[in-house]
Amino acid sequence: MTLNSPQASFRKPVYLDYAASTPVAPQVAAKMAECLTREGNFANPASRSHVFGWQAEEAVENARAQLAALVGADTREIVWTSGATEANNLALKGVAEAHRSQKSTNDEKLGHIVVSAIEHKAVLDPIAWLEEQGFSVTRLQPTNEGIITPENLQDALRDDTFLVSLMQVNNELGSINDIKALSALCKTRGILFHCDAAQGVGKIAVNVKDLNVDLLSISGHKFYGPKGIGALYVRRSGDVKIAAQIHGGGHERNMRSGTLATHQCVGIGEAAELAQSSLDDEQRRIAELRDLLWQGISDLPNIKRNGSSSQTVSGILNVSFANDVSQGCDGEMLLLSLRDLAVSSGSACNSASMSPSYVLKAIGLNDVEAQASLRFSVGRYTTREEIEFAIEHIRATVTKLLRTQI
Repeated sequence: MTLNSPQASFRKPVYLDYAASTPVAPQVAAKMAECLTREGNFANPASRSHVFGWQAEEAVENARAQLAALVGADTREIVWTSGATEANNLALKGVAEAHRSQKSTNDEKLGHIVVSAIEHKAVLDPIAWLEEQGFSVTRLQPTNEGIITPENLQDALRDDTFLVSLMQVNNELGSINDIKALSALCKTRGILFHCDAAQGVGKIAVNVKDLNVDLLSISGHKFYGPKGIGALYVRRSGDVKIAAQIHGGGHERNMRSGTLATHQCVGIGEAAELAQSSLDDEQRRIAELRDLLWQGISDLPNIKRNGSSSQTVSGILNVSFANDVSQGCDGEMLLLSLRDLAVSSGSACNSASMSPSYVLKAIGLNDVEAQASLRFSVGRYTTREEIEFAIEHIRATVTKLLRTQI
């Protein structure tokens, strides 16, 4: 299976927000379309009494196998969800509820959970809710490169810690955590380990057995599949117990009820197969384009790169255009002025907020630096011509803004 080659020409604005969402690959869209109409594979995959349902179920299970192959899992360990947000909620709330049900009614202490302070809101918000329910929570502070170290985690573990949740790739910085080393600390103490891998799966090699994780969240639209579909990897073991958060027909081995959307399952399965077939070559090309972008703007006044330059995913470049509280570009004005580039000032889920990114603040940036930071994210369909245009546009815009602010 081969990917479509990037087009030689481009249209404005240039899309450099692949970390927020990727376009559905043409091959994926074609497969999905076959599951929508009466002439296609439209039936309910839970309908076991006729051939239409059997065919839909076969398509769903084939997609499950494709996604399982991408992450090195058994097909029975893949639970379909509506995306990584639901997968995170199912993992965190499901494990916490199962843990609470096993405790004595006389035990007032519900247990301890460890996360990082720079997790996605789809982890931090459920964790805050669990804290309100009585669970104890420790939020680890990252290094100035946005990385959680094993030493940092080790110091936070307690006798009553039952769950650790740490992301593989930070969605704003691109920084990569050493999940294998982090999960190893938990294994020695019988602590369950959950990993939000929404920004990792389909972009870097992910093998759940090698990482030794118990739970791992996946999002389809981050690697050229459709929105509205994701999965939770749940290790098949007696010590991994999850309480369902959606009840209904007992689908997905009683972990997540609801009629499966055949077309979306087929879409993420096809996207997974595409990603697996070209992972190394694609990421090498994307890294070259990201580096070209940074090289083209790195000599601008008051500019600095946020996060790690080595322990990072290939497609994300986070840059601050103000390295001093009294110098640099106004962040809001810069974002508005780059009208020919589709970029982000942080996570798409927080784009309506004008407050500084909590991720950038956590790694040591002040308010001015954080608000003057932009995330550029490169993807499968980005071309060298687009990057060269972006460099010219950024340089001209920054130069103009600095001149008007003097």
